[in-house]
Amino acid sequence: METITFDRLLLKTAFCCMASDGNIDKREIALIKTMCENSPIFKEFDFKEEINSLVKRLNDNGKDFINYYFGLLKDADLNVEDELILIDFAVKTIKSDELIQYSEIKFFKAIRHNLKLSDEQILAKHDDIEYWLEDDIKTESNIDKLINQYLEVANLPQFELISYNDIELLQN
Repeated sequence: METITFDRLLLKTAFCCMASDGNIDKREIALIKTMCENSPIFKEFDFKEEINSLVKRLNDNGKDFINYYFGLLKDADLNVEDELILIDFAVKTIKSDELIQYSEIKFFKAIRHNLKLSDEQILAKHDDIEYWLEDDIKTESNIDKLINQYLEVANLPQFELISYNDIELLQN
C-alpha cells in the first residue's frame, strides 16, 4: 500500500464520507472546500482538481476505491491530533447536508475503528454523536466485515464532476 500525505488522507476521508450515502450534496462540497481553504494543512492544493480526481476514481473503481481508502487509513501513521482532525472532517462532512443516513454512520464506524482514539476523546469534541460510537464491532475481522457489509449495500452511482459555479453560489 502506498503512503499518503495527511492532507490527501483528510480529503479522501471527507470525500468518502460525502459519497457514502450515494449522493454528493453541494453543501457537502462547499463545506469540504471551506475546510481545506481554512486549514493550514493544505498547501499547494488545487481543490477542484483534487476533488474531481476523486470523483473519477470512485466512478471508475467504485467499491474498490472505498477498500483502497480503508487500506490507506489502516496503514497511516497518525498521532492523536491527526486522528482528531480526521474525525472532525468526517463528522462535519456527514452532518453538512443535514440528512444523516445509516450508511454514513456505518461508514463512520469503520473509520473510527481504524483509529486509536477512545470514544471519550471523540465525544470531547463531538458530544452529539454518541450513538455513532455504539459497540457493534470489536475485532479486526469484524471491522473488515463491517466495511464489506457497507460495500454490499452501498449504492455508488456515477457522480458528476464538481463545478466551481455550484460551490461559489453556495458560499455567497
